[in-house]
Amino acid sequence: MMVSARNRVVGIAIITAIAVMGDSMLLIVLPIYWEEFGLTALWQIGLLLSINRFIRLPINPLVGLFYQRFQLRTGVFIAIILAIFTTFSYGLFQSFWLLFLMRALWGVAWSLLRLGGLLTVTDVTNDNNRGQYVGMYNGLWGLGGLTGMLAGGLLVDQTSIFFVTSLFALIGLLVVPTIWFLVPVTKGAKKEENSTPTITKWFSPYIVMVLITGTAMGLVIFGLFASTVSSLIERSYVNEWTIAQITIGAATIAGIIQAIRWGWEPFLAPLIGKMIDSSKSVLNILLIPLFGGGITFIILGNIQSMILLIITLLMFQLISTIFVTTTDTLATTAASQSNRVKVMTAHTVVVDVGAALGPLVSFLIIEFHSLTIVYYIAGCLLFLLGFAWVAFNKSDMWTSPSSQ
Repeated sequence: MMVSARNRVVGIAIITAIAVMGDSMLLIVLPIYWEEFGLTALWQIGLLLSINRFIRLPINPLVGLFYQRFQLRTGVFIAIILAIFTTFSYGLFQSFWLLFLMRALWGVAWSLLRLGGLLTVTDVTNDNNRGQYVGMYNGLWGLGGLTGMLAGGLLVDQTSIFFVTSLFALIGLLVVPTIWFLVPVTKGAKKEENSTPTITKWFSPYIVMVLITGTAMGLVIFGLFASTVSSLIERSYVNEWTIAQITIGAATIAGIIQAIRWGWEPFLAPLIGKMIDSSKSVLNILLIPLFGGGITFIILGNIQSMILLIITLLMFQLISTIFVTTTDTLATTAASQSNRVKVMTAHTVVVDVGAALGPLVSFLIIEFHSLTIVYYIAGCLLFLLGFAWVAFNKSDMWTSPSSQ
């Protein structure tokens, strides 16, 4: 049965969304119900929520080797089975070390799923629609995180942890048969027509710039901003708001702001992707989040008014959507004209490195200086990267994939 490129992208995005529901639910539920998980100390919460990210750093290259030898379908199938098993285990085990092992296994599952998803998008798209489908993929799978946090948290309050993890695992089982129809059978190392990947192309200055951009995106968006937005809101949130006699805390506002982004991404990200596809140069789009994000970070570091802070945060969430979509499009485009597995593996590794370093660097700076300094440094980093791209574009080293 022939499946269109659009349906394959939508399919792998939905599979990914369902797989991440258990992980997203844990982000909300674990810090509140940690004793019911059998934990005995608060530090165990942090370790359980971070080990899956750190385990991906050494695992991603191995996953890349896996996809050079095995079909995309095989990798995604293994990933969803691991996701189902680990999600179910969160409500079954009440032991820190067993949960630690399950979180590490989820890290393996996410590496297989994320790289398999990006390779699937690369496999079924071309230069005319790649940006649109990258945006569609990122936007749709993000709904899994939104569902896991909102529905998972609500259901745990009304029922039990075991009920919710079992429900999410059952939903995962229902999508397993769709993998056969929606995920390509091609190996990740499939070469494009007229493509002759070489070690020189792999180490081209253009790809190095793409990877630097991926590192910065992971550091700033998934690491620094995600880990400090609650603190940023708390700093300006002097008089707490009350709605229907319910006090709205800083964490709630941060969650709502994040949820708004996840809600609009399925609609905005594909539109941004279309802009990238129709643009004569993706650099024109990339400079928007780099310079716009740099300005916004510096503003965020100085805002005291709560209303202005929320408005600026929503503006930055829009910039984040543009940044993530553009960066992933850069990586998939470079991969389509080079060694797909090597480029996409490197991209996922550097994004994870940035995301892992973001919270660590941020709170080290806060320890010795202030939150304002963190946002100043982030803004300057984006400015420097923007100027680097402008200089690179004018240099003799510029060699985009389309011209190789």
